[in-house]
Amino acid sequence: MSKKLVLFDIDGTLLKVEGISRNALIDALRAVYGTEGSAQTHDFAGKLDSVIINEVMREVGFTHADIAAGLEQAKQAYIAIFKERAKAEHIRLMVGVVELLDALAQRDDVVLALLTGNFEESGRHKLILPNINHYFSFGAFADDAESRNALPPIAVERAYKLTGKKFVGKDVVIVGDTEHDVRCSKVLGSKCVAVATGHYTAARLESYNPDYTFPNFSDTRAAIEAIMS
Repeated sequence: MSKKLVLFDIDGTLLKVEGISRNALIDALRAVYGTEGSAQTHDFAGKLDSVIINEVMREVGFTHADIAAGLEQAKQAYIAIFKERAKAEHIRLMVGVVELLDALAQRDDVVLALLTGNFEESGRHKLILPNINHYFSFGAFADDAESRNALPPIAVERAYKLTGKKFVGKDVVIVGDTEHDVRCSKVLGSKCVAVATGHYTAARLESYNPDYTFPNFSDTRAAIEAIMS
């Protein structure tokens, strides 16, 4: 059985943050741009944090130059506000996640990493609070690219630098809960294991043709078989 690079999304896949992230971004955008744009109602699922900022500000008439001028400040404001407000009680781990991570971490034919739309600092904070950050020594984040589809090659290159192995094809496994995870798995011909613990139903995820779809990760053995097949 070949070695696998398994790349986990965070929000909706590993965990959910109750009532903090959106409000933190709204307050950051107000502080930097004077308005939150359409952030009250915008669909954030599966998108890079940087893309969300661009989308919600464009929808109220900000130009690309206007948004770019404040983007780093907005990023840092969001991270600071989120880290100040988010506590362990706001984090809900998805069913079966700890058991799955434990099982994968014990295998010598698996490299665990992240592929997420979060900025790294705020994303890591989400993992630190429920004590699952230690499973992931590296990853690809919103800080690294302007689109989610650009993240898989970055994760593969970082895995190569860490392990000396160039992961290709279905030896790269993207685990996520939205269409964006499925679509970015196509970039390198990777495997996608979709899980309906976010805002997408299993039927909706299936319509994007992932390799496997689970309602949740309560069946650790089945999830591992899908990842390692």
